[in-house]
Amino acid sequence: MVEKRRVWLTWLLILPLGLAAGGEVSPRAARLHQAATVVDTHIDTPQRLLDEGFDLAARDTEGHIDIPRMREGGLDAGFMSIYVDMRRYQGDAATRRALELIDTVYEQVARHPDQLVLATTAADVRRAHPQGKIALLMGMEGGTPINDDLRLLRSFYRLGVRYMTLTHSLNNNWADSSGETPRHNGLTDFGKEVVREMNRLGMLVDISHVSDKTFWDALAVSQAPLIASHSSCRALSNHPRNLTDEMIRALAQKGGVIQITYVDGFLDQDYADAFAKVADEFWAQYRALPDQHLGDPKALRRAQEQLSRDYRERLPRVSWERIVDHIDHAVKIGGVDHVGLGSDFDGATMPDGMEDAAQLPRLTQALLDRGYREADIKKILGGNTLRVLEEAEQVARRLSPRP
Repeated sequence: MVEKRRVWLTWLLILPLGLAAGGEVSPRAARLHQAATVVDTHIDTPQRLLDEGFDLAARDTEGHIDIPRMREGGLDAGFMSIYVDMRRYQGDAATRRALELIDTVYEQVARHPDQLVLATTAADVRRAHPQGKIALLMGMEGGTPINDDLRLLRSFYRLGVRYMTLTHSLNNNWADSSGETPRHNGLTDFGKEVVREMNRLGMLVDISHVSDKTFWDALAVSQAPLIASHSSCRALSNHPRNLTDEMIRALAQKGGVIQITYVDGFLDQDYADAFAKVADEFWAQYRALPDQHLGDPKALRRAQEQLSRDYRERLPRVSWERIVDHIDHAVKIGGVDHVGLGSDFDGATMPDGMEDAAQLPRLTQALLDRGYREADIKKILGGNTLRVLEEAEQVARRLSPRP
């Protein structure tokens, strides 16, 4: 009890200073943000942990995430993305890459047990918050690492993976992606078995990155609510990664959650239209970079980021407030119980004003300014994501009862 009080007092003293540093977050918003359990469903930092030897404990001048900035931004829990590039890894190599990324998450928790905790349930996250610890969860981005084998799916679950995005930007052997021409007309029979096994395990089915037909197939098959871990609203920015109003409504009716992504290219139609005109040349240069920086992952990341910055200078600027516009739209379509946050920190370019995790309190202030009730803001910041994780756990207990 004394320890818990000490942690609580430390947060009261330190956190508002960080929140108010930008001069635009009110004391009310700072208190609300601190009281909420803020959950981000998509953070791509494990690649930096593995390839660059990055450590979360030290404040960094690069990237979007480290423990100091997570604390300043009041980020209580984050799903570390176990992302495997399908263009570079297939088969056993993809499985090995995923296992190595998972190991980096475990290693960070082992190095910093006073600040981090590995979480696999909503209850784990809720326990970590009053202790002043940041909960790290894991979600696998793309189904390639299971290597078309349900036994590997079960193994990844046992290691702590609590959602799987069915595809990434390319089709896999059993599901179509939003990133290329469909090959399967949605989910194959095996793909439907994958969804059923995820339900039985209690692993959330994530439909960010999937084709529209894959979305509808997964929704029909799944007995548990689905998530869109890092997608936004197609009505505001017509990108195939975003969800249509019909999809948002259907996702909500089944109890699911759309976690709004902060990626500038998915937030603003003017930006999307301008990027479409230069996309072919950008991607040609981007895909040539790995061969130019063989054996030097840090130099590769910096080159990729520099290329992105160069092209952004030619495109319309996107403000962080567009995140709130998408939250607003998703709430109007699906309801306030079905919207959350999925940044894509360390995996994409962020809009102006959301340069890193320290800026998160701006969202709470903006939602207050738009008239949202405090209880509903807490749902959007993380409560809805924890609720849907609990519901997946409940479905698993029903489908696979334990003695």
